[in-house]
Amino acid sequence: MPDIVASKKVPEGVVVMWGEGSEIKSENFNFQDLIDQNVNVLDLLDRPIAYKIDPKLHKISPKY
Repeated sequence: MPDIVASKKVPEGVVVMWGEGSEIKSENFNFQDLIDQNVNVLDLLDRPIAYKIDPKLHKISPKY
């Protein structure tokens, strides 16, 4: 699972970005998705590098 390198609040939720090779990819998560995954949204926005993403499963989890 790649590490998240950045996150940004948008009206419909949070956009997270991660690196794959030389590309930066992104995916949108609505707030309910993040709540259902027990992700602290404020922490994700404040410290995105503390999280990793599984884009195939649309899942975010803490690194530690």
